[in-house]
Amino acid sequence: MEALTENIDLESDEGSPLTLSHSTNAKQSFQFETSHTSGDRLSVLRELQLTAFHSIYIVLFKAKINVLLPFGPLAILLHYLTGQHGWVFFFSLLGIAPLAERLGYATEQLAFYTGQTVGGLLNATFGNATEMIISLYALKSGMIRVVQQSLLGSILSNMLLVLGCAFFTGGIVHYPKVQVFSKATAIVSSGLLLMAVMGILFPAVLHFTHTEVHFGKSELALSRFSSCIMLVAYGSYLFFQLKSHSNLYDSIDEGRENNGEDSDGEVPEITKWEAISWLTIITLWVSVLSAYLVDAIQGASDSWNIPVSFISVILLPIVGNAAEHASAIMFAMKDKLDITLGVAIGSSTQISMFVIPFCVVVGWIMGQPMDLNFQLFETATLFITVLVIAFLLQEGTSNYFKGLMLILCYLIVAASFFVHVDNKSGINYADDD
Repeated sequence: MEALTENIDLESDEGSPLTLSHSTNAKQSFQFETSHTSGDRLSVLRELQLTAFHSIYIVLFKAKINVLLPFGPLAILLHYLTGQHGWVFFFSLLGIAPLAERLGYATEQLAFYTGQTVGGLLNATFGNATEMIISLYALKSGMIRVVQQSLLGSILSNMLLVLGCAFFTGGIVHYPKVQVFSKATAIVSSGLLLMAVMGILFPAVLHFTHTEVHFGKSELALSRFSSCIMLVAYGSYLFFQLKSHSNLYDSIDEGRENNGEDSDGEVPEITKWEAISWLTIITLWVSVLSAYLVDAIQGASDSWNIPVSFISVILLPIVGNAAEHASAIMFAMKDKLDITLGVAIGSSTQISMFVIPFCVVVGWIMGQPMDLNFQLFETATLFITVLVIAFLLQEGTSNYFKGLMLILCYLIVAASFFVHVDNKSGINYADDD
């Protein structure tokens, strides 16, 4: 028994140095891992800081148009210090212009991760975010005519000015080549625009022919019913575009990219989540400035002696469409007209088939009598514009002369609204009935 005890003691004594050596190695290994982990954390933090600074520089400082960003806070200061609505409106316009362009940029960066079809849809959606926010603020304030005219002006601006400038610059850059685009998608878009004209035309005709069953109520009821139908049609169009017939919207350039033949070699400058974050931040800032812009519209009209209709139809959409304008021209210069049409005509389609009916439904919820009666002058302008666009797109080709025609048509429209006196005074649509 004593021998067995001694043997156990010897074995335990012999095992002690090994145990000490093992524990020392474990401590050294733990210290090494701890220092290595802390070093990794520091490098990750530095990398995140560099990425954040790089993202801020790319989005806020790189583009030259961002020199206009300080005019936004300046407009807010003038609103509280002076009350001069003309200058508040002017500086708000200048402050919103770079934000609209940066919205387009962030959307283009996000399009690198989503594909061209979804990217074009995103570009049109966030490009219209400015107009939608301004419209909701104006609707809340009871300025229904401002809502109607600004949305109408956005459609006219996209179809005539934005698409015209894109066709013109693309035609000049690629002269004497004739640029081509998908006729099938152009015809679908033209059909949707004509359907929107139908939805807007009938309430106006009902009103001006005095054939309502219940005067003042049938027109509003028809507008709300037609708006719901238009929203269903636009939802069906999205399913058609993104799911059931997505092959129709696969442009030639997308096919090249899938085959590894992208000649531009473009890469995104910011990550997907950075793009989403910037979209959120910029949209919130646009919504803040839009409130001051809407409040100053009537005062600016009085101080500048310019009709509210001209401000709503021409000035507001030019600023709101800055994103679409830059994107459409850029893609046309790269001979990617399918994306150009997706941005310009897609934006017009989205406003006419989604934003306008959406505002009617929101006005219904708010208790505001927002309807689809855009008045005779505005409805006729939209109808003729859609006809011009449908004729120019039916061939599936583009050149600088078509672009020039569209630009000149827009100048005629702008001049018409400059001398147009709106029957509705502009602030509260309900008061006139």
